[in-house]
Amino acid sequence: MAGGVFPMNTPPATGINGGKITLSIIITCIVAASGGLLFGYDLGISGGVTTMVPFLKKFFPEILRKAAESEVNMYCVYDSQVLTLFTSSLYLAGLLSSLAASKITAAYGRRNIIILGGIVFLAGGAVNAGSENIAMLILGRILLGFGVGFTNQAAPLYLSEVAPPKWRGAFSTGFQFFLGIGVVAAGCINYATAKHTWGWRLSLGLAVVPAAVMTIGAFLITDTPSSLVERGHIEQAKQALRKVRGSSVDIEPELEEVIKWTQISKSVKQEPFKTILKREYRPHLVMAFIIPFFQQLTGINIVAFYSPNLFQSVGLGHDAALLSAIILGVVNLASILISTGIVDRFGRRLLFITGGIVMFVCLIAVSIVLAVVTGVDGTSDMSKGNAILVLVLLCFYAAGFGWSWGPLTWLIPSEIFPVNIRTTGQSIAVGVQFIIIFILSQTFLTMLCHFKFAAFLFYAAWVVVMTLFVIFFLPETKGIALESMYTIWGKHWYWHRFVKGTDHQDTTLP
Repeated sequence: MAGGVFPMNTPPATGINGGKITLSIIITCIVAASGGLLFGYDLGISGGVTTMVPFLKKFFPEILRKAAESEVNMYCVYDSQVLTLFTSSLYLAGLLSSLAASKITAAYGRRNIIILGGIVFLAGGAVNAGSENIAMLILGRILLGFGVGFTNQAAPLYLSEVAPPKWRGAFSTGFQFFLGIGVVAAGCINYATAKHTWGWRLSLGLAVVPAAVMTIGAFLITDTPSSLVERGHIEQAKQALRKVRGSSVDIEPELEEVIKWTQISKSVKQEPFKTILKREYRPHLVMAFIIPFFQQLTGINIVAFYSPNLFQSVGLGHDAALLSAIILGVVNLASILISTGIVDRFGRRLLFITGGIVMFVCLIAVSIVLAVVTGVDGTSDMSKGNAILVLVLLCFYAAGFGWSWGPLTWLIPSEIFPVNIRTTGQSIAVGVQFIIIFILSQTFLTMLCHFKFAAFLFYAAWVVVMTLFVIFFLPETKGIALESMYTIWGKHWYWHRFVKGTDHQDTTLP
């Protein structure tokens, strides 16, 4: 072990403190996980706002004219590139800020970037609430995107670095749980404000509330020990570690482990984005791209963006459509709680696989119902009974996502990278997620208009691909300390060829 030598038969560490959970770590992780509120509120609010008549009358009157036509394809009512730009511009801004956040997070710490993201998001909510033209709407969304990009980069890293290894999965799902709370809260607010001429302003403006909650809370917590050590604040790291682990726990072994790995990572002065391209980090890089890429191709955020539009199109009416979106959010939230309770017991792979099976079946069933009931051209009327059947199927779909690709997409990239490229890997993962969200959100309504029911078959096919990928290529990471995560790749049937004989096995890590 001396001199940074780590043989492949080194047993994975399970946490110096045996996984003890303290009140301090609970409070700290709740504050960090509340960053998910920002992303969730935006996901939930935009779809509902774009169905509000006063909002459409002010900014998108052509959609109201299209909806009033006697002969209209139900799939094409909301097909407007400018309307989708209102939604998707946030994610393009989030892409840019998440990539920039890598160096900023490493230089200034996870907590400070959470604070920065909250302040920028707050400003975006204020601009959106006061919007008088489309340019102001887009500007507000861009500010929201910068805020979300920063928090989505820093908060998952914070959770992974602070949580005890034994319970890292449960604590990390907190980000997705708060994201789900944000979605449900946004749906309820949309439902309450939909009938008022100023309702859309209140819905968009209340984004300042989750931003203020997270920002104020972040001022009350310390940064992660790993981040403090990385920036040379050893004494502060010691105090932070003692605070989250408890005064009765001997923190010195864990602190020494963090210091040792940080020193190893700094021993070679190399740009992190160049380091991550090395052969021995190929498995990590693939996961940073593939996991968030696949998450978006489950179709979940498209359902979140446009579920009110979708349910209104298939015959539920405006109020019922907004209420249906709330129901979907509640189901997703409940399933996240299931994931929190079992992810560290049964592991990540089982949740991925079972969630994929449920989502596939539901997407196929939805496409069949839409094809049979509305016809191939989408002009046949759908009864409320069949619309409710679509809602039920999408609820099961949302549940499958909620215990698998929802929380685990944030967990996996945040836990697999060594400290020297951890912020870089997280930036890539978040950046990939944002660019795919941007592309899909900008094209979904057009795709729905042209593909009709086959749009759901498109996502079903991708669910098959991603489930097979998990079965064959994703190793299990439950219960393994971050500093020992390198062991999983050398034992994997495929990835071992990249790490075998490299620094991960028997030499000093770069």
